[in-house]
Amino acid sequence: MKLSSTIAAFLLFVITLTSTAQPADTVPVRKERAKRYSIEPIRATMYAAALPGLGQIYNRKYWKVPIVYAGFGALGYAVTFNTKNYNTFINAYQDFTDIIPETDSYLDLLVNMNPEQYDPVLHPKTYNPSTESWVKTTLLNGVDYYRKYRDLSYIGIAAWYLLTIIDAHVDASLFDYDISDDIRASVVPVSFNYSGVSPGITFALLKTF
Repeated sequence: MKLSSTIAAFLLFVITLTSTAQPADTVPVRKERAKRYSIEPIRATMYAAALPGLGQIYNRKYWKVPIVYAGFGALGYAVTFNTKNYNTFINAYQDFTDIIPETDSYLDLLVNMNPEQYDPVLHPKTYNPSTESWVKTTLLNGVDYYRKYRDLSYIGIAAWYLLTIIDAHVDASLFDYDISDDIRASVVPVSFNYSGVSPGITFALLKTF
């Protein structure tokens, strides 16, 4: 009986030793943490300044790239539209105020009016001076109107370009900014100090990794 107990204890010791022992030729592998993608705000700003949308690509905000170019496209169309109409009105005004009968581009803008009522060059005997003055004012107003919105469109392009740079910089600055969802509040019923007893509450913001 004593021999059986001794053998059983020896076998249990061997099994335990075998299960916990590590082979001599086994080298533990240390798991390295995957390198986290990092973003530098200064680099994002330089990319955005070099080429619109490149800063957003660097920040991995790919969905913003179409918005960037849609803004430039809309403002570019505004520049083209207002420039074209500005040139049309200023040419019409110049043609109307000269004394050359062949320069009559203003007729395309005044299709609903009879030239005999306002044109002193083509119809010197029938034109009305007050109507002529009104036509001059109308053409000048068109020149001023489209020149104003042409200039505003250029300013809009510059402002949009600056906004895309600021957007890339802000996104890059906030890329590593993390607010954990694990927010716990602990209530402290009483706190002792030299002035007496006062209730209080403590909020602890815990960051989860």
